[in-house]
Amino acid sequence: MDGIDLADGAVGAILGMVCAVVFQQPLQDAWYRLRRGSTTTMRTLRRREASAPAWQTFSLGPLRTSALIVEGDGSSPVPPEAIGIQVLDEEVVLPPDMAGWRDEIAEEAERSRAQGRTPPWNGPRYAVESFEVSRTPLDERPEVRLRLRPTDYYTFLAAQQLDRELPDGTTPRSRYLDPDDPLAAPSFLHCSFAVNVAVVTADDMLVVSRRSNRVRMAPGVWNSSVNEGLSRHNDSDLHAAARRGMWEELSLEPHEYSLDLLAFVLDLDKRHWSGHFYARLNDVSSAGLRTRMSRGVTDRWEHQSVDYVPFRPATVVAYMLRTDRVQRWAPLAPALFHLALVHVYGRTRVERMAAQVLRRRR
Repeated sequence: MDGIDLADGAVGAILGMVCAVVFQQPLQDAWYRLRRGSTTTMRTLRRREASAPAWQTFSLGPLRTSALIVEGDGSSPVPPEAIGIQVLDEEVVLPPDMAGWRDEIAEEAERSRAQGRTPPWNGPRYAVESFEVSRTPLDERPEVRLRLRPTDYYTFLAAQQLDRELPDGTTPRSRYLDPDDPLAAPSFLHCSFAVNVAVVTADDMLVVSRRSNRVRMAPGVWNSSVNEGLSRHNDSDLHAAARRGMWEELSLEPHEYSLDLLAFVLDLDKRHWSGHFYARLNDVSSAGLRTRMSRGVTDRWEHQSVDYVPFRPATVVAYMLRTDRVQRWAPLAPALFHLALVHVYGRTRVERMAAQVLRRRR
């Protein structure tokens, strides 16, 4: 019996070794697949649990802005006939606890005038009462409806003090703005509607301007080619404002360029609305534009310098991300230049070239 037991034990040991050799790798592979599947499942679950706001401001790698693109992606221009503007009769009225801020600005202007200094010009402006977008039934093209209220520059300057403390300890930002609805705001906080134009010369150079250190709002930052506020007295519509800006800042007449409205954008930090335009010069080159401007422009004091950048996706993206530029942009300008690139080159190519530039920066 002992011999039989020993034999059975030896056979069992041999069979065990054989089974271990034969089944070890498959079992390990199965265990690895099980663990990998479990990890993938957990990662998937974690991804499903993540959330983000539907409205996000424009960003490009390390470049972060407060510009929210509300309507338009650059690919299809918004025609003038698709924009309806209604101007309401009653002017914007500041709340009683902010009205004194406007009085302070007016008093400061009077002191400046009495001392022989130039006060800020209290020009007539528009405030945005509401902005609505619908779609045409067949081709789903956008139809934009703007309701505007009359206001002035001093009211705008008072409303810019969004983080100034009110008597009850709140601020206009905390009291009147809804963090969950970026478009919801009273008209007295939307006292600015401007047009920003990306201008490309006949020899494919993007015009980039730097704001003068003498302007009151955002001095010294790099900005769009043309920036012009919508004027109650001078402009009949957004395209008219853009053409006026092209003349006053670059001395260009309407027959010298094409003009496309690409998007409507809101600066969430300062509550500035903008119509973003793309202008292509027909025959005027970058050298010709410099020569033209040397002979005088109406609003020369608004800019202190102008750059001319080859209008190619990789070049423009790299320019926007330069270390001496990336933190020195006016909030609405980078989105404008990106939309202009998409308009000319298409989103797929622009996104691909931007990704290549970002990879090279790592």
